[in-house]
Amino acid sequence: MSITPNLTPDLQQLIQGRHRDPFGILGRHVRHGQALVRVYMPHAESVTIVEGGHTMERVPGTGIFEWQGDPAQVPERYRLIWRDDTHRDHIAHDPYCYPPQCPDFDLHLFGEGRHWHAYRLLGAHVHEVEGVAGVRFAVWAPSAERVSLVGEFNRWDGRTHPMRLHGNGVWELFIPDLAPGVLYKYEIRAPGGALFLKSDPYGQRFEERPKTASIVEPPSDFAWGDADWLSQRAGHDWQRSPMSIYEVHLGTWQRGPEGEFLNYRDLGERLVAYAKDLGFTHIELMPITEHPYDMSWGYQATGYFAPTSRFGSPEDFRWFVDHCHANGLGVILDWVPAHFPKDAHGLGRFDGTALYEHEDPRLGEHKDWSTLIYNFGRLEVKTFLMASALFWLEEYHIDGLRVDAVASMLYLDYSRKAGEWVPNRFGGRENLEAIAFLRELNEICHSQVPGALIMAEESTSWPQVTRPTYVGGLGFDLKWNMGWMNDTLRYVANEPVHRKFHQDMLTFSMLYAFTENFLLPFSHDEVTHGKQSLLYKMPGDEWQRFANLRLLYTYMFTHPGKKLLFMGCEYGQGDEWNGTDVLHWYVLEYPYHQGVQRLVRDLNALYKACPALHEVDFEWQGFDWVDCHDAQNSVLVFLRKDGDGFVAVALNFTPVPREGYRIGVPSPGRYRELFNSDSTDYAGSGMGNATGFLETQEIPWMGRPQSLVVTLPPLAGIVLALEPDPEALGRDAATAALPEGPAVAAATGAGASRA
Repeated sequence: MSITPNLTPDLQQLIQGRHRDPFGILGRHVRHGQALVRVYMPHAESVTIVEGGHTMERVPGTGIFEWQGDPAQVPERYRLIWRDDTHRDHIAHDPYCYPPQCPDFDLHLFGEGRHWHAYRLLGAHVHEVEGVAGVRFAVWAPSAERVSLVGEFNRWDGRTHPMRLHGNGVWELFIPDLAPGVLYKYEIRAPGGALFLKSDPYGQRFEERPKTASIVEPPSDFAWGDADWLSQRAGHDWQRSPMSIYEVHLGTWQRGPEGEFLNYRDLGERLVAYAKDLGFTHIELMPITEHPYDMSWGYQATGYFAPTSRFGSPEDFRWFVDHCHANGLGVILDWVPAHFPKDAHGLGRFDGTALYEHEDPRLGEHKDWSTLIYNFGRLEVKTFLMASALFWLEEYHIDGLRVDAVASMLYLDYSRKAGEWVPNRFGGRENLEAIAFLRELNEICHSQVPGALIMAEESTSWPQVTRPTYVGGLGFDLKWNMGWMNDTLRYVANEPVHRKFHQDMLTFSMLYAFTENFLLPFSHDEVTHGKQSLLYKMPGDEWQRFANLRLLYTYMFTHPGKKLLFMGCEYGQGDEWNGTDVLHWYVLEYPYHQGVQRLVRDLNALYKACPALHEVDFEWQGFDWVDCHDAQNSVLVFLRKDGDGFVAVALNFTPVPREGYRIGVPSPGRYRELFNSDSTDYAGSGMGNATGFLETQEIPWMGRPQSLVVTLPPLAGIVLALEPDPEALGRDAATAALPEGPAVAAATGAGASRA
């Protein structure tokens, strides 16, 4: 670039876009009793200072305009009128006549890695200085030679709005008279001079992909209506309450008539009504943090503080969450602190250096996913992630975060061969910085947002994932039970004739079921990428596939642990989920699929109505084997218990009906069949014990003093409950104390949770 002769080095660097201290040469400065006002407007034809009407002189051959004179003639804060090269006139205050706007204390906390609400410091924020409204921008880029703000307001020209650098690497600029809604990015000059554009890491709204600009979002004035919900949540005993989660990918759950994405509000209306009708307690959203690539399903995020614009505005998403709460549904968000994508506009080599990631690819890159790994030991990176977690919990009233890919964070050798990873300072494979981050994440989220749940998708045997940090645990509330999920699905994939050889796949889970607070997931990961749908994992003909699926869900809802079911599984979609195709709702025209959907609705009702099925999920006192040894018949019998009672569960994993099958029970009396997955209501065969009561016999069996003779339907599970003693309670009270069968409960509302 040619430079006009006789310019000072400062002005030459300004024109070249290299000056690190633009406030030192732009704006109003008083020296030796004279005021100098200088602006750099390369697209201006003329510039005038409004206060005093002073015409500024162009420095020949440049876009620099200057005025000199008596300081009394131009106030400290002044406006400029300029005509651009298209002959349009503009008026605004000069950004370079304002002092720093980022508070020193906030900058200090950020540098220490303790600014838990760093999104209020960094990013774009509507701001007012001395009665003048505008937008304050701030970004962390410590190694950059220069950072400029670019956008619609300056023709995306990085020469016009260079930013002020603070000592800890934060660049800041207040632009007066700028209104919300404008597009912007940061133009960064890296060490060595390379120029590139980056979206705002703390941006709270983005253009819809494939565009990538950040958008200045105004302060929210959303009128939340969930104060009672949040208050009750803070004191809710979730461990002893039912939790049944419906996992959803918003882009493929339902769409509009032309295949277009639905708005958060439309999705809220439809999804909340549907999930509530089926009896789920929570909706879990696969990541809705902004992401450029649809087929990443949101797990490669570039906007950690922005709901994706695919489905509407931030206010639309607030309405979605509020609507869920108004209808008694919690909202859980998939959140991904383990890694981030390499997109040019994103975090990778943000200031020309490995800022958010590690420089060494053995530490900083996931080869499997072609993504970058956060440097959890860097204080500002830890702050970024911590602030993101709290942002969703506090600003959007999210009820919980499901932390993705925790195993990849814990191990330095995760999915790496020998020589491809770097041991920690003790020579081990544990990622000490990530472990410390996860513990602090859980401590801070729980202290700042009472009642919020933090869940780990952790697939290894790492100890104490859900134990408090003060006893050496990681501090999560729940851990996905991937072992149970894998063993169970491998078992049911066997032809029933072979299942007797694999009974241990079902019984093994009880050896560790109470070592953590487990959630039982049949998630999106199990029904995609060639794994087939849950329905088509099942062997046999059509009838057997559906019977197996109903049995699988019965086993899940009666096994200790909270529950999660991915969308489409609740009605037995046949095709696996591919991330682009909308769910196949048309299959609900067929009885078998209708039956599965009714079964899930009734299982949720039963699960809520029976304290024995949900009150003691995380302690051995809530479960008791009656018989786990009948591998020859592939039958399991167990009790689920609460402090006051129990239900008996019997599961037949073969298509052979077991009539006259004797099971042991702990108490004498009359038992009633509360649930039968082979019911004709679910398109089953209708075998079972639905007529009248079953009387115990004084025949010890399976180590129990009493026994019952029952019919075990083919490929089905039944749930039995002891009728309360009518003489002790009075017959009317005894009848009322026994939960109704799910078909009746669904019709009468008797399946409502006690909580």
